[in-house]
Amino acid sequence: MKIAHNTLKPTLLLTAALASFGLAGCKEEVKEEPKVGVSPQTFTDSLFAVMNSDRSNYTKLIVQRLGPNKGGFIKPNEHWEDMDDGAPLPAQMFRYGAEGVADVTDDFTYSLQSLWCINKQNCPTTDIEKEGLEYIAANPGQNFYGEEELGGVKYYTAVYPDIAVSPACTTCHNEHKDTPRSDFKIGDVMGGVVIRVPLETL
Repeated sequence: MKIAHNTLKPTLLLTAALASFGLAGCKEEVKEEPKVGVSPQTFTDSLFAVMNSDRSNYTKLIVQRLGPNKGGFIKPNEHWEDMDDGAPLPAQMFRYGAEGVADVTDDFTYSLQSLWCINKQNCPTTDIEKEGLEYIAANPGQNFYGEEELGGVKYYTAVYPDIAVSPACTTCHNEHKDTPRSDFKIGDVMGGVVIRVPLETL
């Protein structure tokens, strides 16, 4: 946003001063500008852009470089809290972020989900979530947008593809003892980011 500097000429400043004292005629009625909102899709697309960038960079710049096969002094691990040198996995960091946001605002929620979830709390629980995850899996590069009503509140729900961006992603999922799928490759859709916004918020 540009900040306008005061470049009024003296005569204009005098006129403004007189007007403030009611000496320059009737004051023109100020019309209120109509409020301009943000579309639900623009809102969720913007949120996802930030989330996806943060998660991808954490995965590629931290986890991949310090992974268990790199001999690093910090080891990303599912059970990192039980280790002296452990660090959270990308999916765990993502969940911690979502929990932190939920503590400070009701304007939106987000979660990482998958049709092939290892952790059951990351499985879809509503019809829209399942439909969205199926859609992005069948249509690589596309997002899913829909509406649903939960607890009497109407929500705009968007689902974005969660792409395998490094070997740290595919290796972790493919070799996990509880994985329901073990053939993920770089570039595959492994799940989705579900962003939910109460329509009354926008």
